[in-house]
Amino acid sequence: MTSRAARWVAGCAAAGSMALIGGSVALAYLDRYLVHDSQTGWTVSNISAQVVDVAIPVTGFVLASRRPQNRIGWLFVAAGLAVGLSNFANQYAAHALVADRGPVAAGRAFAWLSNWIWLIPVAALAFLFLLFPTGHVRSQRWRVAAWFVGGAFAVATIWSLIVATGLWARPFTPSSQVAGLTALFFLISAALLVSVAALVVRFARSSGEERLQLKWCAAAALVLAVVFVATFWVNATAVYVLQSLAFVCLWTAIAIAVLKYRLYDIDRIISRTLAYAIVTGLLVGVYAGLVLLTTGVFRFGGPVAVAASTLAAAALFSPLRRRVQQVVDRRFNRARYDADQTVAAFAARLQDTVDLHSVRDDLATVH
Repeated sequence: MTSRAARWVAGCAAAGSMALIGGSVALAYLDRYLVHDSQTGWTVSNISAQVVDVAIPVTGFVLASRRPQNRIGWLFVAAGLAVGLSNFANQYAAHALVADRGPVAAGRAFAWLSNWIWLIPVAALAFLFLLFPTGHVRSQRWRVAAWFVGGAFAVATIWSLIVATGLWARPFTPSSQVAGLTALFFLISAALLVSVAALVVRFARSSGEERLQLKWCAAAALVLAVVFVATFWVNATAVYVLQSLAFVCLWTAIAIAVLKYRLYDIDRIISRTLAYAIVTGLLVGVYAGLVLLTTGVFRFGGPVAVAASTLAAAALFSPLRRRVQQVVDRRFNRARYDADQTVAAFAARLQDTVDLHSVRDDLATVH
């Protein structure tokens, strides 16, 4: 496929996906007083998730139009279309069957579609992990894994079609009352586990440019994992919004890696993120400890204790950040750490050198 044709196909698919998502949001607003379900109602978590889903077709358009030979972009295009159809079908089913504003037959047809099409984006995610970043499996031996993933999702899709057809008359049946979903869950989990294992093995055995590409994906996946774990401990709308934004970070990181745009910035991003996370945690601990110490032991007043603790934490920020940044750079940004050490050593020698020839020779050696 030529670049022009790829751009046209990807653009039409992305436009269709965004139109479906926009229609879903419009239906949610129209039925905001009649539908109160968290997945189809006019709620912050539902609307933010649908708005963030726009990033999937946009990423697919960018990658497929610029790197048409790489399958990653086309996986995003397919996932974007499936996500758009799933969102619109689910929302229209609620519009017709719950809000009673549409034909029942069309509502049930869209509910039937939403009950199985959600598997396509999950399958695209599995193949994304399996093929990232080159668009091909790592070696011939991993073709077996690709066939397993494809077969698992084919079986899961057929089973979901059968289940969705059986739920035609009552499409909003709770998942706990649907037979066979446990086996379906384990089948999908096994396929995803194989895909993640392929990505981990590729990262462990990678080097050079490919390792930097995988680092971008790993860093964004770590952020997503942290936010996802937080949803088990904090049941708040803000956490679900952050989870949606974390997915945007993952899609963005994948796009940067495939396009190979500023790959070498990842070490700096990782080191800065870790350093500020560690410093923030330490300062919060110091602040809390000082407040407890001044109020519980020395019996200072509340405002005085808080002010003193705040000043102490502020005074510790700069030296603590420098020290932590140095330790983190030594492990995660070795190139910058070695460069800083070389410059520092050269500056120390320069203080005691008065001969211009010696300075020139040292400068040439450092360069």
